Amino acid sequence: MAISVHTNKSALTALQNLNRTNDALGDVQNRVNTGYRIANAKDNAAIWAIAQGQRADIGALGAVKMSLERAHSIAEVSMAAGESVSDLLVQLKEKVVAALDTSLDNSSRTALNNDFRALLRQVQQIVDNASFDGANLLNNTVSPGIEFLANADANAKITLSTQDLTLGNGIIPIAVTESISTVALASAVLSNLSLAISNVNQSLGNLGSQLKQIDSHLGFVGKLTDTLDAGVGNLVDADLAKESARLQALQVQQQLGAQALGIANKAPQVILQLFQG
Repeated sequence: MAISVHTNKSALTALQNLNRTNDALGDVQNRVNTGYRIANAKDNAAIWAIAQGQRADIGALGAVKMSLERAHSIAEVSMAAGESVSDLLVQLKEKVVAALDTSLDNSSRTALNNDFRALLRQVQQIVDNASFDGANLLNNTVSPGIEFLANADANAKITLSTQDLTLGNGIIPIAVTESISTVALASAVLSNLSLAISNVNQSLGNLGSQLKQIDSHLGFVGKLTDTLDAGVGNLVDADLAKESARLQALQVQQQLGAQALGIANKAPQVILQLFQG
């Protein structure tokens, strides 16, 4: 190899090696700083695109979870109200059966009738106030029901059906103005009341089944979200233990490369010795 003051091949080679080491060191430092092996499309376009798609699904599942949690709350409120209505119907039946006693005097029958009508008004108040976030399944304001998101593509739904517990309708065929002031009236109310108790219990069973479905699907969405999170991590997360070891190795290589470049830069000084007298 010719000795020249214009071209120092050894220094150029050492510089190239040092630049490669610096580039690799920069990449490792970036992975350590961000925690990602693939932080952007430049690192690996294909895997980054896959990860971004999965992140979009995870975000969409977050919206699904919120929708299902709202459904759970609405169903819980409806169940609580329905159970209260069922309890009141039991009390109403007690009043009606008592009113069938022909030995009652007028004051006792009037007191029973007043209690009966007060319980009816309480039933209607419970039904009218069984709302969560503006949704009420029991007063026939949302018919036939409310649909909630079930998947990330929003093309599958879970429905909470309306259970109309308003007085005077099919489930509870007793008007709020009903009376048991006579034995005949009480007898007529009793048959409708027995039917109402059976209908309300059936409605609560329907709500319970739907609530169970919602809770089960909510659990599935949570597990699916966790699985997708783990999958994205497998694709793009950095192994910091390995990166730490690689960082130390590259730091040593950087120091050695700098020393090698320094030695190579001194090589042309040999030419001075050739011209000494």
